[in-house]
Amino acid sequence: MRRTVLLSIAFGLVLGAFVAPAATPIVVGETLRISSTILGEERTLFVATPPGYERTKQRHPVVYLTDAETQFLHTKATVDFLARNGLMPHAIVVGVTNTDRSRDLTPTRADFIGADGQRLRFPTSGGADRFLDFFEKELTPWVDANYRTEPFRVFCGHSFGGLFAVHAFLGRPDLFNAVIAVSPVYEWDDGFEIKRGEAFFAGRKALKRTFFTTLGSEGAGMQRGFDAFRKILAKSRLDGFRWGAVAFPEDDHGSVVLRSHDAGFRKIFEGWQLPRHPFTGDIAAGSLADVKTHFAGLSERLGWAVVPSEALINRIGKQALAKKDVARAFEFFRYNVATFPDSPNVHDSLGEALEKAGKPDEALASYAKAAELGEASGDPNLGVFRKNADRLREEMAKTQPTK
Repeated sequence: MRRTVLLSIAFGLVLGAFVAPAATPIVVGETLRISSTILGEERTLFVATPPGYERTKQRHPVVYLTDAETQFLHTKATVDFLARNGLMPHAIVVGVTNTDRSRDLTPTRADFIGADGQRLRFPTSGGADRFLDFFEKELTPWVDANYRTEPFRVFCGHSFGGLFAVHAFLGRPDLFNAVIAVSPVYEWDDGFEIKRGEAFFAGRKALKRTFFTTLGSEGAGMQRGFDAFRKILAKSRLDGFRWGAVAFPEDDHGSVVLRSHDAGFRKIFEGWQLPRHPFTGDIAAGSLADVKTHFAGLSERLGWAVVPSEALINRIGKQALAKKDVARAFEFFRYNVATFPDSPNVHDSLGEALEKAGKPDEALASYAKAAELGEASGDPNLGVFRKNADRLREEMAKTQPTK
């Protein structure tokens, strides 16, 4: 396996005679090459982990996608943006680049008849099942072995990739917990996946999965296929099954992907965000028990033990501290320390609450612990942690009686 830094962007500026400062790369992710026995070739992956991944022990769901060359960057940005705003969890994003796209992403060997009657030939088509084998038997086990993953997988595909997403959902529903199928070529091979969809839903009573499909303004043929599959979804009455089928008529076949992924993640993780104050944006969380109840409901629906993030709990504690509700702040900060004991930030926040509660000795111990952990992990806020410990230590020394 070979790995390289992916898509580093360096910013520098030269104005007049001034010398530009040293540029610092913004690293989005990394490229990796793995050998596939199933496919009989080497494949390139784009992989991005959540911010601060290397400094924690937290586990994350995984978003898989095809066409990484064109879809990886904006998908990574969408995931980070929604997670930062409390609408979904932070996730690992794994994109697979192409070698023979029509071979890997189509379910059958067929030519394609367009809406105008023109025949388009795809001589290598029909390898979707083998590509699914690669995902099931090689790629997902490799990701689970090399990254800290939760047992929750989302798959995203566009166009032929959307067709492949539908094929994966219908053929191996246990492989991915949720699927976002953007502009699928439903009319492929005389509606092959539409027919499979009718049989799939007719024989089931329950399915704890989410399926989300979209379409832009893409012509009569694509629209007919989309409408046909949407009717199948609308007739489904499976316990635990969640679905959405959304048209974006102002977008075309290419531009529809960005909005589709945003809407798809929101559907999959619907209800993730805690209630917010409409004006201030403060989290109206109630007690710690209320927060735990909220995430217990998500755990039941999504199928893994969802734990509220360190950042979320810390924000609620900070809100309480700002309102001088120190007792409530303690409740949240102590929960964070118990849940994320290796995080320097949780100890620093607890130290702040202890200091405001008039417990300087305990506060100093928390500040010192934050500095110790921050130094060990290379935390970028190490200077802040040290400053808090040094400041309180000096203040305490001034109040000590002289001998």
